[in-house]
Amino acid sequence: MPFVANFPFFCIMITIAGGVTSSILSGKNAYRLNVLISTACFVMSGALLLFMVQNPQAITFLMGHFPAPWGNEIRFGPLEALIATTVCFVMLMMTISEKERVFQHVKSKKINLFYIMLNLLLASTLALIYTNDLFTAYVFIEINTLCACGLVMSKETGKTIAATIKYLIMSLLGSGLFLLSIILIYDLTGHLLMPNIQESMALLMHNEAYQLPITIIIGLLAVSLAIKSALFPFHTWMPNAYNRAMNISNALSSSIVMKGYIILLIKIFYRTMGIDLIQQLNVSNILFVFGLFAMIVSSFDAMRTDNIKKMLAYSSIAQIGYIYVGIGLNTTEGFVAACFIIVAHSLTKSMLFSACEGLMIVSDHSKHIKNLKGSGYRNPIAGIAFSIGAFSMIGFPLLSGFSGKFLLATAGLHNPDKMWFVLIALAFSTLLNAIYFTKVITVIYTKDDTRVTSTTISFQYKFTLTAFIIVNLLLTPYTQLITDIITSGIAVL
Repeated sequence: MPFVANFPFFCIMITIAGGVTSSILSGKNAYRLNVLISTACFVMSGALLLFMVQNPQAITFLMGHFPAPWGNEIRFGPLEALIATTVCFVMLMMTISEKERVFQHVKSKKINLFYIMLNLLLASTLALIYTNDLFTAYVFIEINTLCACGLVMSKETGKTIAATIKYLIMSLLGSGLFLLSIILIYDLTGHLLMPNIQESMALLMHNEAYQLPITIIIGLLAVSLAIKSALFPFHTWMPNAYNRAMNISNALSSSIVMKGYIILLIKIFYRTMGIDLIQQLNVSNILFVFGLFAMIVSSFDAMRTDNIKKMLAYSSIAQIGYIYVGIGLNTTEGFVAACFIIVAHSLTKSMLFSACEGLMIVSDHSKHIKNLKGSGYRNPIAGIAFSIGAFSMIGFPLLSGFSGKFLLATAGLHNPDKMWFVLIALAFSTLLNAIYFTKVITVIYTKDDTRVTSTTISFQYKFTLTAFIIVNLLLTPYTQLITDIITSGIAVL
């Protein structure tokens, strides 16, 4: 086994250790440790990705070198390495970018607790990406949930606490259904490792004795993770939570937390149940329908709101719909499109939330779009970043959003039964995206001579937004490379 195969284990362990260590550090030192750990994880994940591009394969790592049931496993290939690299990059950039806001809004004695949550959030997300064991996945789902809720309520106002409680209730419903499905799986198969479960499921389906309970189990797994990832109609907590929380919480929730659950679902479909079984039972059709509704309904909601943070929240829900439509197509092309959108949306939406913060800062911290007039001139880097992200979400050619929509449309063409649903939903959603994002761009670049600001934009903020802009612009010319990595990763899931 090559040494690079140890990197996923190292990443998970140092982030957990960082969370523990941060509990005895000051806020500033906890921040420095978090940046150091995020950088190390990004470098190791990038090295693993480079290795996987050159040697596409699946590697199983035995924790402690003990086989199941005494030991635990993580398993990874090109897809996991790509998603992990994206997650670590987003965590690093957002941590650096939002340092000032964290130290401003979080009580000084609790800043180190905030960075504990960040470290454990990264650890749990990486564990969901890499794990090969369903019960381990459940444990880290709960850690991920608690950390995400902690980040949302970190401002400790009455409204953030109320929004967090709604988030927690909905999230715990998803966790409960996931645990119930694991119990049923263990009762039927006697296994918790994903490949072993797949072998037992195939045997049970061959005997045709357990088709109904297996269908129920797959349905519970799909719905539980759909709830966790805020798929329509389980998204009602998100707009208020995003409106009340800090932008770092919103960006990480949208770009990391939700995506970790979706990647876990894709792994369950391929590695735990087997994609042939999923196609045979047509369970993913319900995800396809929910995804279509999310694309249209959430885009309408985004168009109607005057709150920029809620608008980005509804936009995220619509993008989650895009991903689930790709999954619901039940084809390799659909899964490739879904995974590409996961990568593109994680990088683009993080940039949008960060840029949104910069536009609000130079507009008396107003969330209302009409009050952002001229902010693109007062904070040029934020205006440029928001414009690029907005045009990407619309699907402007030469940007990553266009590549994602093109891949989804192409995937729809490979499924004649669902083709027209995909194409019509894409057309309507793109039109609505253009309406509400163009409105914001027009406002931020309408001069307002009555407002003058002396706000200083930090070097860290400018650096991270510049990095986000460069990465987003590079996604499109390297679309083929990324889709090749995703395709090879799916092939070895």
